[in-house]
Amino acid sequence: MNDNLQKWYALHTRSHFEQKVYEGLRRKSIEGFYPRIQVISRRKDRRKMIMVPMLPGYVFVCSDLKAEEHLEILRTVGVVRIVSFRSKPVPASEEEISSLMILDGTDRTVQNQDFMKKGDRVMIMEGPLKGLIGYYLRHKAQSDKVVVTVELLKRSLAVEIEGWALEKIEY
Repeated sequence: MNDNLQKWYALHTRSHFEQKVYEGLRRKSIEGFYPRIQVISRRKDRRKMIMVPMLPGYVFVCSDLKAEEHLEILRTVGVVRIVSFRSKPVPASEEEISSLMILDGTDRTVQNQDFMKKGDRVMIMEGPLKGLIGYYLRHKAQSDKVVVTVELLKRSLAVEIEGWALEKIEY
């Protein structure tokens, strides 16, 4: 982020336009963030790892949303709207963006889930996702999971992680 007045905002995009929105922002020299995850593409003749949107339909933009830049953002091909409450754009928290940046590009099993607020707050203490903060969720007969919640979008992402790598933190 460039200065203190800039915050991260979620942009709702047209279906399958996340990459185009991200590239459009870059061409306008506006900082964007398009979190993706690696998944296995299962074609009839082969399987390969591909990158797909972590939060389909959303791209984040870092801006102070002054009039001129606000208009440039909205004019970007594929942008539907800036996520707002009562017609006022609502910024994402720094913690949420930091956690999404840690998850960006991971090949861990990530499941996009409905928004949830249950469970203990945890931080991953070891491995490539070290520093990620989320909520602990344990499924019977499955691995331990950490859920990273993006309250602004009412979405959560579940990541399988070994229980020994987690540490409970206080709010």
